This record gives sequence, structure tokens and C-alpha cells, in this order.
Amino acid sequence: MKILVTGGAGFIGSAVVRQAIAAGHEVVNLDALTYAACLDNVASVAESPSYVFEEADIRDRAALDRIFAEHAPDAVMHLAAESHVDRSIDGPGDFIETNVTGTFNMLEAARKFWIAVGKPARFRFHHISTDEVYGSLPTDKSVMFTEETAYDPRSPYSASKASSDHLVRAWHETYGLPVVLTNCSNNYGPFHFPEKLIPVVILNALAGKALPIYGDGSNIRDWLYVEDHADALLLVLQKGENGRSYNVGGENERTNLELVETLCAILDDKRPREDGTSYKEQITFVTDRPGHDARYAIDPSRIRTELGWRPSVTVEEGLAKTVQWYLDNEDWWRALQSRKGVGERLGVQT
Repeated sequence: MKILVTGGAGFIGSAVVRQAIAAGHEVVNLDALTYAACLDNVASVAESPSYVFEEADIRDRAALDRIFAEHAPDAVMHLAAESHVDRSIDGPGDFIETNVTGTFNMLEAARKFWIAVGKPARFRFHHISTDEVYGSLPTDKSVMFTEETAYDPRSPYSASKASSDHLVRAWHETYGLPVVLTNCSNNYGPFHFPEKLIPVVILNALAGKALPIYGDGSNIRDWLYVEDHADALLLVLQKGENGRSYNVGGENERTNLELVETLCAILDDKRPREDGTSYKEQITFVTDRPGHDARYAIDPSRIRTELGWRPSVTVEEGLAKTVQWYLDNEDWWRALQSRKGVGERLGVQT
């Protein structure tokens, strides 16, 4: 299968590209190389005859039409998006332009191509989204997000992703475009851009800096190892039912404080502080993010029952692997720390 992957130089997109190539697919990686993208993420497959890179912006409809016509993909995996909640608070316009208008352009370019090649039933437009579109859950762990949960986005980021989800469903219902959708929980793992919580904690700890935790650290997230996620995405692309959505979760709920304390314990073991004390001494509680959702948790019953998928990596295993990856790949993350806004506190405006 030839797959057009948008955002393939980003965190999740690059994991999809690497796994797709390993599975024998051809990949066209479309990426605008904005601040959070890095071609080093796909360096391991860059010389493969099954891999092609196209530097293009999903806001550029003419470029999209050219890429579809030139490469004639069998499927699209649409991951390109602005994704950092804090940045969306400071600059929501970029999120609307990329996540909403960009998705509209992708849908129209895909529809034009699909019609031109005779509307093949095998074609799929796979839209990759987030559990944040569902809003905030109570701390009662008996309540979880399902595919039937009403949308209730609370940040500019989640609102832009909710909008894009609605567009994809509308293009399926109105025009018959073959689509599948997935909504995932928080990802982590190798190549995670160093402005998100887990890499921030690891790198700040190593630098002797404060480990910032919003509010009192009680916010709960479900953590999904990125390579497990990529495996699920490729499965949904090939086996998911046309027009259906699937929630992809890690089955690993942790409070932010628990998560940070776990990372500190791993670092205590792998790279002890010179004074012999724990990295927990660096934990600092900071002013909470505006509109910070209390809890996200995914019920993955549909993808487990219908497609037979479950995560293979526990949060303890995944965090240990992630910490080791950052310890082993200093050249990668140091090069990214100089990019605009990385390392700064963002999203404090109200």
C-alpha cells in the first residue's frame, strides 16, 4: 500500500512512517517542517526506496493537488496539526488555520483525487485526532470516554481538532469519501518534542532545573507509548470499518504528580544526582494552565473487540525506555532546545 502521511516529520507521524516502512508499505511523507518537525526523526528510513519526502504545507491547496496527482496514494493518514495546548492559548490563529482550514484542504484534495481515479472502495482517509475533543472527565474512574461521548472541547487546540473531526465526518456523509477516525490519549516515547511534559521533566531534571507541575498535580491523563499508537493507527487504516471512529488508549492512567515522581525514580536509578538526593527535590508547583481539564481516560473496548488491538507497553516499561532514549540521544534534543518558545512557560494568558 502507498500511504500519504501528513506531518510525518513530527512525533507521532514519524513513528507511523518508520513502522509503515518496516511493514513493507510505501510512504510519501508530507510535512511543512514547522518548529516541531525534525527530519532526523525519519533518518532511519530516509534512504529506503519505499520512502519519499515532500516539503509542503496543508494550507497550500495547489501543492496538495500536485502531490496527490504525482504520487497517487492508496490511502491518507492525516496527522499534520498544531498540537500544543499552551501554544494554542497564546496563538489560537495558527491552530485554526492548520487544524481546521488545513484539514478542509486535505479533504478536498483527497476527494478530487478519489473521484479522478474512479472512487475506489479501497481508498481510505484516516484522520488522527485526540481525546481532548471530549472535554474533561470527573476523577471517578468508572467514567471514561467512548466513541459516543459528546464533544466538549475546552481549549483552542481541542476546539480546532473537534472542528476537523466534524469536517471529516461531514465529507464522509455528504460526499461518500471513505474515512476512518481515531482519537488517542496522551502519547510519549522517543522523538517527543522537548516542550511537552515528559521530555520537559527529563531534560530539566538533567539540567538541575525546576520540574514544573501545573496546579497541585492532580490532573489525570492516560498515557500511550507512541510505537503502540503507530501500530494501532496502521491497523485501523487497513482493517477499520469505513465511516467508523476508534478510541486508542494506553490503559495507563496517572496523575501528573505520579507521572513526574515515576520519572524522577527512573532517573535516580539511571543517572543519579551528584549529591545523592532524589530528583524529586526539583519538583515545583506552578500556576495552573487556564481551562486545564481534570482528567482524560479512554475506553478502548471498540478497537479491542472489533480489531483485536491492545497496547503492548506498560507505562512503567515505556517511561524507562523513554528516559533511556533521551539519555542516549543528547545531540537530537539539544538541537531542538534552541527553537522558539522551547523551554519557556507558555499559555499563561487569560
